[in-house]
Amino acid sequence: MPRTDRASQFQPFAALKGFEEALREKERIEVEKAVLSDEALDYLDYQLSTLKVGDMVSVIYYDYGAYVKKTGILSGIRKDARYLTVVTTDISFDTIREIRL
Repeated sequence: MPRTDRASQFQPFAALKGFEEALREKERIEVEKAVLSDEALDYLDYQLSTLKVGDMVSVIYYDYGAYVKKTGILSGIRKDARYLTVVTTDISFDTIREIRL
């Protein structure tokens, strides 16, 4: 056997392609989106108004049936389109539950 082909015999083999992804999806617990109070919405609006590009933030937002926490550098704010970008993830203002600086 040529030396270049020897390493290929040790490649991982998945007999059931996509099985692990299907298991992870099955384990995921879906939750309903929380309805924020007027005070919480006002505070969130205040926080959004103080943010600037380059801030280090942690944003908890609703995404496909679950709350997700994204931490990173705020790389963009589009108030007209109602979303902000943390690193490369676009997050709609309507899905945000909490922002921490």
